[in-house]
Amino acid sequence: MLHMSNIVHRQRATGFTLIELLVVMVIIAILVSIAAPRYFNSVEKSKETVLRQDLSVMRDAIDKYYSDNDKYPDSLEDLVTKKYLRKLPVDPITDNATTWIVVPPSDLDKGGVFDLHSGAPGNGRDGTPYSSW
Repeated sequence: MLHMSNIVHRQRATGFTLIELLVVMVIIAILVSIAAPRYFNSVEKSKETVLRQDLSVMRDAIDKYYSDNDKYPDSLEDLVTKKYLRKLPVDPITDNATTWIVVPPSDLDKGGVFDLHSGAPGNGRDGTPYSSW
């Protein structure tokens, strides 16, 4: 009988109790609730950084196009076809390359693209609309 109780005792010691599993699940939930907001804030911040960089690169390409041709490009695609850009970047907020808002020059004989803005709705983390960047 003594031998049988040792076997039963060993079998009980090898598993986890429901309370232990619940404690582990609560700890994991707390860690996730701390990490998730930071993760999503980081993703939003990186998208905004990419948007600002894309706008800067495209504006620089527009300026180079103007200095080479004495006029602005007729469309954003002209920057790609004439090799000022490898491809038109995707707006990281809208995930689309066709949502850019084109600003024409005051003299329409000088081309069609003087500046551009994001076509994304909403505001950035600083409170300014994406369309004003």
